[in-house]
Amino acid sequence: MADTLTLTRPRATTPPGTALPVVPLRHRWRWIVPALVVFVLAQFVWSLMTTPNYRWDVFADYFFDRAVLDGLVLTLELTAVSIIGGFLLGGVLAVFRLSASPVLNAVAAGYVWFFRSVPILVQILIWYNLGYLYPTLGLGTPFTGDHWLVEVQTTSLISAWFAAALGLTLHQAAYSSEIIRGGLLSVDQGQREAASALGIPAGRRFFRIILPQAARAIVPNAFNEIIGQIKGTSVVFIVALPELFYTVQVIYNRTSTPIPLLLVAVAWYAIFTTVLSVIQYYVERRYAKGTQRTLPPTHWQKVRTTVVRWWDSLADETVVVKA
Repeated sequence: MADTLTLTRPRATTPPGTALPVVPLRHRWRWIVPALVVFVLAQFVWSLMTTPNYRWDVFADYFFDRAVLDGLVLTLELTAVSIIGGFLLGGVLAVFRLSASPVLNAVAAGYVWFFRSVPILVQILIWYNLGYLYPTLGLGTPFTGDHWLVEVQTTSLISAWFAAALGLTLHQAAYSSEIIRGGLLSVDQGQREAASALGIPAGRRFFRIILPQAARAIVPNAFNEIIGQIKGTSVVFIVALPELFYTVQVIYNRTSTPIPLLLVAVAWYAIFTTVLSVIQYYVERRYAKGTQRTLPPTHWQKVRTTVVRWWDSLADETVVVKA
């Protein structure tokens, strides 16, 4: 027989019972990229503090100015009216889109198509100038031009505020209907069939089974629309409504300080956007019950966890130094 050559792998020379050294994996980019980001942010903050053209004194003078606060109140009013009205009308349109009736389906689809096709600025101007088309509005005998039961002048009925609120509401309803329809379609069809098989009435099926599950998909997009609507109300300056953006425009045209006044508007928009974002987080956390084993931590829990980890790491370093 031919000789057989056997190759054996040399064994490690580490004595038995000795723990192997743990070599941590180095992530250089985890330190390099954050360092660059912090450097850029520090440069930006430094420029905010040292550039005199920002005129922070003017910013402080007008931040709580009476006219600015009145404009802010008007902005919030238009946002509340358009969001509430838009989602109520959007809910009806979403039900129409899911209806088996071809007429209701076509009407809702046509509404969504039209109001998503026309810019919001154009819609507000059309409603504001509706008096040129219809000098009077009223109720009377259908398909006739006389025998009015109620008749009013269009210009006295549709003011600048009414035209802005109506345009924003109808425009918002088109987008809200698609948000609600998408949320309703996200519910598993088996849920509907099971509820129907159990003999649960249609109204209870919708409000107790389908809608709570659809809310998980509706809430993020709904809050996104609310935040966008707060900033979107700035388009009503076209009809000279003194909302926040229009007010700061009037002031900086008078004082020739555009940057500080624009920063006032930016700060107020950012404040309310932040508040809505925090509310959105807790609403989403509320609807996450039943779908996640552990709920996402609250902001206070995140801060507390970070502080505890930092304190523990500091204590460990102190022990090592003493040793």
